Amino acid sequence: MKVLRTIAEVRFARAKLGKVALVATMGALHAGHVSLMQVAKKHAPHVAVSLFVNPTQFGPREDYSKYPRPIEEDLRKCEEAGVELVYNPSVEEMYRPGLADIAIDLPTLTGVLEGAKRPGHFKGVCQVVAKLFNILTPDVACFGQKDYQQLRIIAAMVEALDWPIQVVPCPTVREPDGLAMSSRNMYLSAEERGRALAISRALRLAKEQVKAGFRQTNRLLTTMQKTLLEQRLLVDYVAAVDPLTLKNIAEVSGPTLLAIAARVGSARLIDNTIVRPV
Repeated sequence: MKVLRTIAEVRFARAKLGKVALVATMGALHAGHVSLMQVAKKHAPHVAVSLFVNPTQFGPREDYSKYPRPIEEDLRKCEEAGVELVYNPSVEEMYRPGLADIAIDLPTLTGVLEGAKRPGHFKGVCQVVAKLFNILTPDVACFGQKDYQQLRIIAAMVEALDWPIQVVPCPTVREPDGLAMSSRNMYLSAEERGRALAISRALRLAKEQVKAGFRQTNRLLTTMQKTLLEQRLLVDYVAAVDPLTLKNIAEVSGPTLLAIAARVGSARLIDNTIVRPV
């Protein structure tokens, strides 16, 4: 496995490879990330992983400086998963001093949900992913559905900019108790972790209501909100939106994304599920 630090090194190594699948990460890898690598191996003979905590997608009061960076453990997991190339640049390599700022925006998709609560977040996401795509020129890119809005925005960006990249959505990986895997779960105390289970429970209860025949999304949102508040979670949002446009919808008449963002202690967690009318 090659661990490369510079753009020049990556481009030299990439030129010798055929079809490549990329898994873009901020490190602190868990089983969810490893599952992305496994999906990537099914789509291409060569798998590349980026390990880069991207400062441009963190807000001024967010956890950039505290974000975990267990690089040796991350590299071990990559090697065990059969990754061929790891790109682990410095901030200065990715954002060289003196470069002009650049923004890629898809305003109808970036201004809602996470984008409304975290202004500038998706500008940073699009910026770094675009740079990674240009540096590594992958044929396939695998992204998890837990970050559904990110997945949707990246797929739309690829389509809008005519990049010849197949964006592959990968299922959310959960702990045995239902909690969606996240690098931020490590911030939870045992008591907070127990309360955090209200997030996946809220989604499950809403999904059961749809199976029982309920269609009005305000009923589903009330159920989710109540479930979260019972465990004293600080709710950023509960939403029912169209999976393509991310616009709020009043009735489940087709595929509908139910999404939650809530704070448990110092951790801000997100989760989602897609429901369909019976």
